Amino acid sequence: MPVTPKVHQPFGLLHGGASVALAETVASLAGLANVDREKETVVGIEINANHVRGKRDGVVTAIATPAHVGRRTHVWHVHITDEEGRLVCVSRCTLAVVPAGPQ
Repeated sequence: MPVTPKVHQPFGLLHGGASVALAETVASLAGLANVDREKETVVGIEINANHVRGKRDGVVTAIATPAHVGRRTHVWHVHITDEEGRLVCVSRCTLAVVPAGPQ
């Protein structure tokens, strides 16, 4: 995700909410890759984040790894790093596996 003024908080740093939105997006995509999408989908039910490094510009990358992939819930760890691989944010996102709606 590009870090530009569009995702800055008032002091010119990457907004924590933007990091959380990125983390949930990546976790949700990972969750979708692990269900039968004709029958199920995933929705976020809990997320937390620790912002460990400020970022003013450049790019951040988010990678989700599974902590638990069950029939009804998934838990994903998401690490957001800068271009040098330094940790910017670490998040844990819990997803519920629910029936898919009409397509």
